[in-house]
Amino acid sequence: MNDLVSILTPTYNTEKFIRETIESVKNQTYQNWEMILVDDGSKDKTAFVIEEFSKNDARIKLFKLPENRGNGFARNAALERAKGKYIAYLDADDLWFPEKLEKQIQFLKTNNLHFTFSFYDSIDDEGNDLNRKVESPNPLTYKQLFYCNYVGNLTAIYDADYFGKIIMETSQKRQDWRIWLTILKQIKTARPIPESLAFYRIRKDSVSSSKFKLIKHNFGVYREFHGYSFLFSVLLMIRFLYTQLIIKQRYIQRI
Repeated sequence: MNDLVSILTPTYNTEKFIRETIESVKNQTYQNWEMILVDDGSKDKTAFVIEEFSKNDARIKLFKLPENRGNGFARNAALERAKGKYIAYLDADDLWFPEKLEKQIQFLKTNNLHFTFSFYDSIDDEGNDLNRKVESPNPLTYKQLFYCNYVGNLTAIYDADYFGKIIMETSQKRQDWRIWLTILKQIKTARPIPESLAFYRIRKDSVSSSKFKLIKHNFGVYREFHGYSFLFSVLLMIRFLYTQLIIKQRYIQRI
C-alpha cells in the first residue's frame, strides 16, 4: 500500500494561502508522498514561504519558472518531475483533510481501480466554512462528465503506471476537465469516495468567479479539445448550461 504519491501544485502569488495548503499535506496520515511546487513567476513571497518548508522536509520540492506561463504549463513542469505511482493535484489555496490520501489509496487498491476522486466542501478567502458540499453521481459515466465536470481537481488521483503521465492542456481554465475526460474515455466509469476529503477555496478574485469567462473556457473544451464545429459546440454548451444549472444542483448539499 505504501506507493509514492506525487502531488502537483502550481503557485502564483499565493503567499496568503500556501502555508496552510502545505500544512494540510504534511498532516496526511499517509506519509509516502512528494509535493512538487512550481512557482509560476510570483511577485510576492510565495517562493520564500515554500523554501522554508523545503529546507526541513525533502519531500517538499520547489521549482521556479523565470516568468509567468500559466497554471497548465506549471502543472506540466511539475508532472515532468514526478516520480510517484500516483498523481494527485492540489492548488495552492485549497486544503486536504488529514485522511485524504490514506482513504483514496486504500479505496483504489481494495477495488482494483486506477482513478478516483471524492466529494469536497467549500471555504471562503478567510477559510470560513461555507457549509456547502459538492457531490457527484456514483458511479460517474463518461457521458455525465461530458456535459458537466463533476470531478474536483483537488480530490482526483490517478495511477500513472496504468495511464502514463497525462499532459495537461495549457489553456487558462478547464485543463483538469480535459484530463478526466481522457481518463473516462478509457475506463468508461469512475467511482468517487462518497464523502468530503478536501476544502475548495472560493476566492472573489478567481477566474471561476466570472461566469462569462467560465462559459468561454467550457466552450473551448468542446471546440478545441473535442474538435467539434462552432455550431455543434454552441448546442453542446446549451446542454452543458442546463446540466450545470439544473442537474448538478442536485449534487450540491447545504450542510
